[in-house]
Amino acid sequence: MVTVGVLALQGGFSEHLSSLRKAAVYISSRSPSIPKLNFIEVRTPEQLGRCDALVIPGGESTTLSLVAAQSGLLDPLREFVKVTKKPTWGTCAGLIFLSEQASAAKKGGQELIGGLDVKVHRNHFGRQKESFVTDLDLPFLSQKDDGARPAPFPAVFIRAPVVDHVLTTEIESIDDKMESTAAEVAVPAPGDQRENSKGKVEILATLPGRHASNKAAVAATVGADAEAVSPKGAGDIVALRQGNVFGTSFHPELTDDIRIHVWWLEQIVERARG
Repeated sequence: MVTVGVLALQGGFSEHLSSLRKAAVYISSRSPSIPKLNFIEVRTPEQLGRCDALVIPGGESTTLSLVAAQSGLLDPLREFVKVTKKPTWGTCAGLIFLSEQASAAKKGGQELIGGLDVKVHRNHFGRQKESFVTDLDLPFLSQKDDGARPAPFPAVFIRAPVVDHVLTTEIESIDDKMESTAAEVAVPAPGDQRENSKGKVEILATLPGRHASNKAAVAATVGADAEAVSPKGAGDIVALRQGNVFGTSFHPELTDDIRIHVWWLEQIVERARG
């Protein structure tokens, strides 16, 4: 049996659980021999210890960090992600939580788990009223057997973060369009000799035409760390993966489209089959 947990401290954990269960039914209909999939809410270290994989949902990232600390989950989460390297997916606030650094944080900062060698910009697109839904090209969802480009995904952005710095030069992208973006992000910073044992940062999706027009994002790069590089060019990085960690700026769980949940869950199944 494979147990997939959803961190249920606050935010959209019930929506993720619903999408995961639908994805499991879909996968089982195609491959009846897959291991049994069990989905649980995670609120304690003991529940986390039962999990083979974890989703960290959207919500309010500062609150998420505070409640995780009060629940004694910060260190167990860091071990889960960075030591045992179990598959972990963060959406919106979950992406912030899984990043090594965050800009535009509230006074006093916030505790992060880390796992992704990036710095994210919180609330990049503005307040709640600036939330939007847009069709997003996600080449990683293409079927392996036919290679056809997948239909656009209805991406829901709610006070969403984006990656505004990549903290390693080890970067790759999913297609030629993103390759130009990755090349600009990957310019090595002077004196940056950090070694990366986590693997490459793989850019899976960008949102074109937003970065250059967002004054908050531009302001956030002023006085940035010398070892960080600001991404420019084709657009904002809104989906990425590094080793066992996957992050999306948007909320797949708030749509009826379960393709990303299916894609991620299929990888968990393959890992279990090992």
